[in-house]
Amino acid sequence: MKMPDLEKLAVPEKSKIKLSNVPTKIEPLYESKKKYREQLDDYTEKLQELQNVLYAHNRYALLLIFQAMDAAGKDGAIKHVMSGVNPQGCQVFSFKQPSSEELDHDFLWRTHKRAPERGRIGIFNRSYYEEVLIVRVHPNILENQNIPEEFLNEKKFWKHRYADIVNHEKYLHRNGTRILKFFLHLSKKEQRKRFLSRIDESHKNWKLSMGDIEERKLWDKYQTAYQKCLRKTSTTEAPWYVIPADDKRNARLLISNVIVSTLKSLSLHYPEVSKKQLEDIENIRIMLSK
Repeated sequence: MKMPDLEKLAVPEKSKIKLSNVPTKIEPLYESKKKYREQLDDYTEKLQELQNVLYAHNRYALLLIFQAMDAAGKDGAIKHVMSGVNPQGCQVFSFKQPSSEELDHDFLWRTHKRAPERGRIGIFNRSYYEEVLIVRVHPNILENQNIPEEFLNEKKFWKHRYADIVNHEKYLHRNGTRILKFFLHLSKKEQRKRFLSRIDESHKNWKLSMGDIEERKLWDKYQTAYQKCLRKTSTTEAPWYVIPADDKRNARLLISNVIVSTLKSLSLHYPEVSKKQLEDIENIRIMLSK
């Protein structure tokens, strides 16, 4: 099956994207479950090879950001797409309700200190984007952030928060961190189906709570928040990719393709060995041969 043009998945800078016009499901990119597995294995093998060079090159870092409505498949995507990478060169962080220490800092502080080092891959399962998503849907959360009133009451508060995020990502980009942001675009109908499966399958009961259902009631508000976020924060340096997520396997193949293609686009190579080092290596060979 032909992989769709990745540029069509990326949200252009200053886009007027309408999520209601973006599909949550596309034609399968695999002929069977077996073919899907083979395709994913091929991607994970390529990603493993590229990760090795990324680590040795030690000039770039890769930050992957995953955002979505509940049950969209973020955890599964991370698990399957990154299954072949070396754990020593990869870090995964999930950002939930901030601690009192984190609330006493600016909203980017807790994620910035978790940014990946050069040569490594960092994964944010939810991120600072919660500050323009869940906080925008539940503005009362701002009361706990101890922001000075003259800024909190400013008419351009959200505009400035978007700008802070964009500037932060451009700063990371200039310092060698490549950022890929994935919005797993799930339909309300499919979310209902997955919630019901969490009820019917006992081993999934722990995944569902009344809180999930209360948030589902705010579906339209979240779609508006995501749409504004995608419009205001997708840039050439740090693009958003809207991934149709009703089919989990398709979503994983698309995400894998974006990651592998991005790493391939970098000028990655193993460090060059000097003439002196080559001479030392030959001498080591002689010593070990005795």
